[in-house]
Amino acid sequence: LGLTFKPNTDDMRDAPSLDIIPALQAAGATISAFDPEGEAEARHLLKDVDFAADPYAAARSADAVVIITEWDQFRALDLDRLKADMKTPILIDLRNIYRPDDVRRQGFDYVSIGRAQ
Repeated sequence: LGLTFKPNTDDMRDAPSLDIIPALQAAGATISAFDPEGEAEARHLLKDVDFAADPYAAARSADAVVIITEWDQFRALDLDRLKADMKTPILIDLRNIYRPDDVRRQGFDYVSIGRAQ
């Protein structure tokens, strides 16, 4: 979830997604992505990505969801709905927008970066 360098922009320059998505694909992952504003530019830069209409469509049947950009709408996800759409409830939060205990209580395996687990 999130492709742009930062929220509230379509700027893809130096976006972490440009490194993360190809690395996941090289490891065998199939990618479904959603970004509220960056899809048009991302389509030129990322290959073999399914661009979803919303975060829940991106999560449908997913083994994991990775939050790459801290868009406000990702802070307000309906976690019950997200979990129901996923194959495996794993949430990897690269922006630490959720409180680990809250997400784990919702039944997710939760990984955040740069803070104590």
